[in-house]
Amino acid sequence: MRDYKFGQQQLIEIWGHACALAITKAYPLNSLAKKQPTVLVICGPDQNGSIGLVCARHLRIFEYEPTIYHPKRSSHSLHQDFTVQCEKMDIPFLSYLPTEVQLINDAYNLVIDAMLGPEADPANIKEPYSGILVTLKQVKTPIASVDVPSGWDVEEASQDGINPEVLISLTAPKKCAMSFSGKHFLAGRFLPYDIQKKYELNLPEYPGTDCLIEL
Repeated sequence: MRDYKFGQQQLIEIWGHACALAITKAYPLNSLAKKQPTVLVICGPDQNGSIGLVCARHLRIFEYEPTIYHPKRSSHSLHQDFTVQCEKMDIPFLSYLPTEVQLINDAYNLVIDAMLGPEADPANIKEPYSGILVTLKQVKTPIASVDVPSGWDVEEASQDGINPEVLISLTAPKKCAMSFSGKHFLAGRFLPYDIQKKYELNLPEYPGTDCLIEL
């Protein structure tokens, strides 16, 4: 993508906005079980975490009530900028994640997993993320994962990972998505045609002017 001069901030904004739109499709405000449209967004320290921050900001604009859990904040200036944007929009940040699963079930309509992206090694997940995964495996609140469900290998589904209800693939589905049986969105409609052709991506046709499609 460097040849096309797509900057990291630009890409993260595109993906985060598209993720928020996917959430509005999968979980419209009028379909949420709880009186308040609460959403818990769990962000990791790398690119997926930044995408989660942007997603939370757009969900706030779309009149959801996101709360962010961001246990290890990146020192990267871009990541810090996205964090400040959320703080300026009065999006609350949790200081810790309750280990009592029922508290999460009672408080939130949905958990967005923006922790560990395709670059993570599922065999070497360290704290606090290994502990968070233990908690997420027990929650009954629906989970929507960004790009690759945390704990999964990018090449194949993991029996030890979480079991999301929704998967939002970014740019192109990863191999592990082939074994995903839930609601699956492809988000981020911006790839130049010659890149699609070069890598034989065979992406589906997006409807109208939409920037995401349900697969």
